[in-house]
Amino acid sequence: MTENIPLVDLGLQHRRVADEVREGFDRVLANTSFILGPEAETFERAYAEYCGVAHCVGVGNGTDAIELALRACDIGPGDEVIAPANTFVATAGAIARTGATLKLVDCDENFLIDANQIGAAITARTKAIVPVHLYGQLAPVAAVRAAAPDTVIIEDAAQSQGAKQGGARSGSLGLVAATSFYPGKNLGAYGDAGGVTTSDDHIHERLLRLRNHGGIRKYEHLEVGVNSRLDGLQGVVLAAKLKVLDDWNAERRAAAANYAELIGANDDVRLPQEVPGNEHVWHLYVVRVPRRDAVLSSLNAAGIGAGIHYPAPVHQLPAFAHLGYGAGSFPISESLAGEILSLPIFPGITNAQQERVVHELVTALKG
Repeated sequence: MTENIPLVDLGLQHRRVADEVREGFDRVLANTSFILGPEAETFERAYAEYCGVAHCVGVGNGTDAIELALRACDIGPGDEVIAPANTFVATAGAIARTGATLKLVDCDENFLIDANQIGAAITARTKAIVPVHLYGQLAPVAAVRAAAPDTVIIEDAAQSQGAKQGGARSGSLGLVAATSFYPGKNLGAYGDAGGVTTSDDHIHERLLRLRNHGGIRKYEHLEVGVNSRLDGLQGVVLAAKLKVLDDWNAERRAAAANYAELIGANDDVRLPQEVPGNEHVWHLYVVRVPRRDAVLSSLNAAGIGAGIHYPAPVHQLPAFAHLGYGAGSFPISESLAGEILSLPIFPGITNAQQERVVHELVTALKG
């Protein structure tokens, strides 16, 4: 029987940390610290140190992380926030939830925000830019900062745990950064979870309030906040996985290099590239192919868990039609949406599995 190959194998990851997770769960169950508590705090400290920042605030999910990062920077109604059109809807949705106005710019050929387009998008109301570190590679933060030196940079680091740029880790390049620990991320929980990193003490204090109904102490509500706190059980999982994250990212890098070698110089496949100065962690391995939908269908029919990230840029989603961007507003993002194809990649993927993925891909392209 032919083996199915998933887009990501979370079971394989769990088996590598199962004993440590089980012991941690026993501790949480014994002391009943289910929301925040010592296990969550242990992870927050460890992840802040890992990223090279002073603070990490654990929250309920990555979308909340973006919204709370924006709110902690006093961004809300009347403000404009610039973000790339080529991103997951959560980036745009979190900006919209603050009451700020979303302004979009196109991406470049590496799927990342095009810093050259930021200048034309800035107005007197522009208060923040959210560069998205997409697919495991950091956006050009230095170029973004140069294009808008007086604007707050808030990293969307949901897909880039452990990635580097100029030696600095994801989560440390902006004033504040938001990340997701959704199970399929490079550093994933066993359910929804997220985090915000910063070295700014004032922002850190606001985040602690905002995630907890507007107050740090019980029944003290200094502002209107939300209920978005990291669970102790998720802290256990994330702390265990953080210890092996660099090893797992190294396995992802090796798998990406292997894909590039196996696919080779195929005229029908455009391979993803690592931008000079970046250390890519390959959250996703995204190629560009003709007849993408037909190729995807063939791969899925053959048991290959390929996918699309993402089938439509933000401005073409019904939820954001009110922004008024028409077809052709962001030509690179629109073109990519019809070509991109995510191939299976995860720590522990074997050479035999990758060979089969590539065989099925080449077969589908010939069809």
